Amino acid sequence: MSGLSDLRLGFIPLTDCAPLAVAQALGFFEEEGLAVELVREASWATIRDKVAVGALDGAHMLGPMALAAEGDVLAPMALNRNGSAVTVSTALAGAVGAAGEGLARIVAARRASGQGLLTFAVVFPQSMHNYLLRDWLVRAGVDPDQDVRLVVIPPPRMVERMRAGEIDGFCVGAPWNAVAEAQGVGRILMVSSQIWPAGPDKVLGVNAALAAHRSDDLRACLRAVIRGAAWADAPQNRDALVALLARPDVVGVDPAALSRALEHEIIFHRDEAGLPQREHALWFLSQMVRWGQLEAGRDMEALADRVYRPDLYRDAALSLQADEPALHAS
Repeated sequence: MSGLSDLRLGFIPLTDCAPLAVAQALGFFEEEGLAVELVREASWATIRDKVAVGALDGAHMLGPMALAAEGDVLAPMALNRNGSAVTVSTALAGAVGAAGEGLARIVAARRASGQGLLTFAVVFPQSMHNYLLRDWLVRAGVDPDQDVRLVVIPPPRMVERMRAGEIDGFCVGAPWNAVAEAQGVGRILMVSSQIWPAGPDKVLGVNAALAAHRSDDLRACLRAVIRGAAWADAPQNRDALVALLARPDVVGVDPAALSRALEHEIIFHRDEAGLPQREHALWFLSQMVRWGQLEAGRDMEALADRVYRPDLYRDAALSLQADEPALHAS
């Protein structure tokens, strides 16, 4: 017996799993009294289902996904700001500008000639990526529900599906946009910060039972992940972070693509990036209503307050401020 409390935490191979990967690799979880098993999962649907039934205590998670669980999952911490991008195939890139100019003309021409709809992929229906892509399409004069076909593909499979000609574009988190460019498969047209500087993205989603029955373990977990986020944000740790994420059991892609992805303004810790903000939750909920994923008339403020829990984050963060060496461990 180790004497440590056991936790199982899931993640998807993306750059923004960094706070969890760092906390595990550098022993921050163990120093907080936790024996954590990090489980690499294949898709967001698997993450959702396993956290909901308790097969995972928590996970690297899409912010809107936590809200869609309506209280069965809590978001006591945000994992990053920025990091997503819209990428189109090299065949389409020559005719479409960064703001989508030219796309409406292509859509109209394909319709007139009887060709099929262009196909774009997102990682999950309730995701920042879905809402960013839809916003980009609307700004380009394209109706996301009528003029193109939207499909869901797990992040690690985006590039191979584009290479196979099955999709014409996608919105996904780093590093998969950079991987598509590095392999000559696609071209990044827009990064998320161009639409919303320091916009929200992933959260640490936890089963509500963990907060209700193991509050000390949750607090210890948050302390460790906050430390991981602070370490990941430090410029002097960039090379070591790239090496960690490049490992096959973490993200497992070429370090050069990871380095480029980290240049896309991903923020893990600074400027209160870890605070799960009520305003972000309300924006996600407004998008869920806008695109027919949630009925209008719900008490959105109550739902946001039930799921996004800045009080839990602040409690853990304040305890670390009293222990400065732990927060700045490297």
